[in-house]
Amino acid sequence: MRACFGFNFFFLPPVHTFTVADPENWVALAAFLATAVVAGQLSARAKRRAEEAEDRQRQIQQLYVDLQTAFDRAARAEADRQAERMRGALLDAVTHELRTPLTGIKASVTALLGDATDSHGDEPPLSSGDRREMLQVIDEEADRLNRYIGNLVDLARIEAGSLPLRRGWTAPGEIARNAVERVRQRRDARPIRVAVASDTPAIFVDGRSLAEALFMLIDNALKYSPADTPVYVSVYAAAGDTVEFAVEDEGPGIPAHLRDRVFERLFRAMDPESSGPGGTGMGLAIARGIVDAHHGTIRIEDRPDAPGTRIVIRVGIGDDEAPEPVPRETVAIEER
Repeated sequence: MRACFGFNFFFLPPVHTFTVADPENWVALAAFLATAVVAGQLSARAKRRAEEAEDRQRQIQQLYVDLQTAFDRAARAEADRQAERMRGALLDAVTHELRTPLTGIKASVTALLGDATDSHGDEPPLSSGDRREMLQVIDEEADRLNRYIGNLVDLARIEAGSLPLRRGWTAPGEIARNAVERVRQRRDARPIRVAVASDTPAIFVDGRSLAEALFMLIDNALKYSPADTPVYVSVYAAAGDTVEFAVEDEGPGIPAHLRDRVFERLFRAMDPESSGPGGTGMGLAIARGIVDAHHGTIRIEDRPDAPGTRIVIRVGIGDDEAPEPVPRETVAIEER
């Protein structure tokens, strides 16, 4: 309305008055008034819509913040539940692995002590063969307990990044043979075939810890493959001044989507409700930690020509120092 009066006062003759002398100017004034009213309504409507849009945007932002908060809370709750399940699994695994050898030790010691203190002769005395068998049980279960505690210590050191390495120039075939010999001392006779390529160079590594990693792979292959099938260990020079240790079995294999997870602590690829071999899921985690400490890699593959699993450790030959005169490997195949 102010604009209409201003238009009349400044532009319609006689100017500087509110008088309209020409009837045609009434038409112009009416058109201007109508245009001003419509423009004002449109402007007001646009302003309201802009304000409504801003309100909706604020509401959407608030909803997003609320949803994000709820999601974060749910994620934290799920993480807490996962952590609680992990702690429970760890406690169950540790309890089982510690209690099993202790049960055997306790039973054997109790029988030996009872035999030694049974002065009334209520029970027939143990034969020398029985006593020897019980002593063997005590010795084997004590070794098993010691290995398990050693694994816990190694895993703790690996996770803390403080795994000590005592590097030296070592023949890779010797590392493989040491690992295989350890496995054969623990398990019943199983065919383990070892092949070391003749051109495999010496490597600057901690031979003891790398043999431990290889031992974990071989032991795992024996555990999860049929008892009447062999396990294959091969050692050879690879591309880029590296050496690879490969362990193959004829078991069911590991699904592709689980091949990274099997190296996690306490993870087992098998269904926990199955009746398959037991274990704590520490072996492959320790193997990966040892390989990582050597700045190497470990990977899982399908066997190229047969069903089963192939796990490969790759490590560098060494630094720029000239290796000590360690003889080249000769092709070796061992079978048992």
